[in-house]
Amino acid sequence: MFKKILAAVVTLALALPLGAQAAPIIIKFSHVVANDTPKGQAANYFKKLAEERTKGRVKVEVYPNSQLFKDKEEMEALQMGSVQMLAPSLAKFGPLGIKEFELFDLPFIFDDYAELHKVTQGPVGAKLLKKLETKGLIGLAYWDNGFKVMSANKPLRVPGDFRGLKMRIQSSKVLDSEMRSVGAMPQVLAFSEVYQALQTGVVDGTENPPSNLYTQKMHEVQKYVTLSNHGYLGYAVLVNKKFWMGLPADIRAALESSMKDATVFANSVAKKDNDQAMAAVKKSGRSQIITLTPQEKAAWKKAMDKAHKENIGRIGAATVQEVYKETGYKP
Repeated sequence: MFKKILAAVVTLALALPLGAQAAPIIIKFSHVVANDTPKGQAANYFKKLAEERTKGRVKVEVYPNSQLFKDKEEMEALQMGSVQMLAPSLAKFGPLGIKEFELFDLPFIFDDYAELHKVTQGPVGAKLLKKLETKGLIGLAYWDNGFKVMSANKPLRVPGDFRGLKMRIQSSKVLDSEMRSVGAMPQVLAFSEVYQALQTGVVDGTENPPSNLYTQKMHEVQKYVTLSNHGYLGYAVLVNKKFWMGLPADIRAALESSMKDATVFANSVAKKDNDQAMAAVKKSGRSQIITLTPQEKAAWKKAMDKAHKENIGRIGAATVQEVYKETGYKP
């Protein structure tokens, strides 16, 4: 009897098409921005590399523009295994319970990409990613988007210009402090809801890197854009820990290699895309562009330093001081 069963199993296996016994491993990669943003391009580049380097044993399904989950929902979806990979903005980790990540929201803490990469590509950045494992997540990389500009339906030149404005922010205590430090009223909204909120006057303005401002057409419903470069928006690429640790070692190695190269790609396109997006905003003529004088920028920095003072204890004094040392920021 056993021989008959064994023979039947062998016959069935031989009858199956080649490769049918091993369906590809599916990685659902969800994000909330457009395909032509730096994050969108990097996600698609990772998909290409991962599928090539695993010879089709992995299939990466990329879902942009909040197709699967809005930014308020996606972290829980990752923890539950409804998706396998995300690249949420760094502001998302404070509400998750890892407040140290909110250091990236501190205004004017990075003057340029060189200062930023001392942190994201150094020991401080690695230490922060390690903390995600307590939440059932593994941090694979940091991806740049860029430095943020302010937009509104009135010109923003000095801190007093913000007084009374409803400004959309991500859910972050630091960003809340930043807006309140200049007299604005912060409003937390999902990214997918921002355009309509600006269009209908639910909020008066917002902050974004130019690539997000342009690809979401926010400049069409904002009369003024101030080139403040006051804050940084970046992402951490995350995977579900249980899923990641369950992968065959060779697959995991191929995905790590793909992520490493996708990160180089992501960071190389971020500045270029933001420069091109701002040029497109200017060309559209829909928003008037404001360039701050050194004195005006210094006034912004002085006012917003209040967000540093109010949040050092929350983020962790030791972590903040490590970053100050790397970047040379002086309160």
